[in-house]
Amino acid sequence: MRVFLFLLCFVNSCLQAIAENYPYRSDYMWTTVPDHGDWLYQCGEKAKVEVGFYLYGVPQNIEVEYEIAPDMMPATSKGRIKLKNGRGVIAIGTLKEPGFLDLRLTSTINNKKYLHHMKVGFSPEKLKPYTKNPADFDAFWQQNLKEARKTPVSVTCKKAEQYSTNKVEAFLLNIKTDKRHSIYAYLTKPQKAGKYPVVLCPPGAGIKTIKEPMRNLFYAENGFIRMEMEIHGLNPEMTDQQFKEITRAFDHENGYLTNGLDNRDNYYMKHVYVACVRAIDYLTSLQEWDGKNVFVQGGSQGGALALITAGLDSRITACVANHPALADMAGYLDHRAGGYPHFNRMNNMLTREKVETMAYYDVVNFARRITCPVYLTWGFNDNTCPPTTSYIVWNLITAPKESLITPINEHWTSDTTNYSQMLWLKSHLDK
Repeated sequence: MRVFLFLLCFVNSCLQAIAENYPYRSDYMWTTVPDHGDWLYQCGEKAKVEVGFYLYGVPQNIEVEYEIAPDMMPATSKGRIKLKNGRGVIAIGTLKEPGFLDLRLTSTINNKKYLHHMKVGFSPEKLKPYTKNPADFDAFWQQNLKEARKTPVSVTCKKAEQYSTNKVEAFLLNIKTDKRHSIYAYLTKPQKAGKYPVVLCPPGAGIKTIKEPMRNLFYAENGFIRMEMEIHGLNPEMTDQQFKEITRAFDHENGYLTNGLDNRDNYYMKHVYVACVRAIDYLTSLQEWDGKNVFVQGGSQGGALALITAGLDSRITACVANHPALADMAGYLDHRAGGYPHFNRMNNMLTREKVETMAYYDVVNFARRITCPVYLTWGFNDNTCPPTTSYIVWNLITAPKESLITPINEHWTSDTTNYSQMLWLKSHLDK
């Protein structure tokens, strides 16, 4: 495994954390330093973590409560430690099987709790999925795409003047993706006439649409045609109140991820996966496409959808994904962390029928099928898309791959990382 710019980004992340404090912009700050610099150990190898706690940068001699738990699981041990000169060492033990241990810290000052945590890995390169690979997986998706393509892609397009600049043209699109569904998207492209690579960016989780297309204009400024899409058919020009009403209609913000899960043919996400491929159909029909380069890029649910699209569509020439969701979702049945949306927290969501459906929609089974180069990023402290499932996805990819592992990160990436991903795609252009 090639760890792309690991040390540089790790040091940068640590400096950013110190500059902003943890919790964010608090007078108090935690530090946690494992005795292995890369936060990784072999199974059976014992780990220790030095803990520090500071007020205005001054070490505090306080008592800290701690729990030690497998990734996303209940605590297996608890304890207390008195910090001396603001520091103390906690022996967190080891794991016999591949996985992660989470050290969860609490200090109480003036009746206010200050929390922190960190995870270290044990032989995570050996993690394997619980999710099975259905025998008719490929036939199922080929049939769904064939059915969707009976409906020609039709697009309405209007100039988005508010997002256009002297370098970039922006458009609001509505794309018919199958007989029943359509999506909205913002398309940005260079003002200068020419032939360009295309990039599809699927969204993170939630009942929402594209709110900040300006933050990624640097793609078009660097010679890409980029499409940021949503998945619910929600016009981004709707009011916030309309969005709230629609969210309530879905039961809760991510209720769509449980909709129809009893049956693989009725699951809500079927039309979403199909829509990603239909979006590629549209992008590759553009006169401005260079005829060679087709990229996908996203984070969290968007990272999952990027990997899924790469697994479904052989036209994809490179894929970038951050901390992918929807990965080994039934992993909790193996008594360890599973992927977002964490169905173990919901009633009756890990039944036999639903687990069978999940297998057709789980990132792990698309990761097995990816043939294009992949750049995957994840952090260890992520409790939304845990490192256990990110490693499982990474371990399954047999295509050329590079990773940026940022142990300190929770569920976020820096602006520097986001820009470097564009540069990585640029380095993979087929000219």
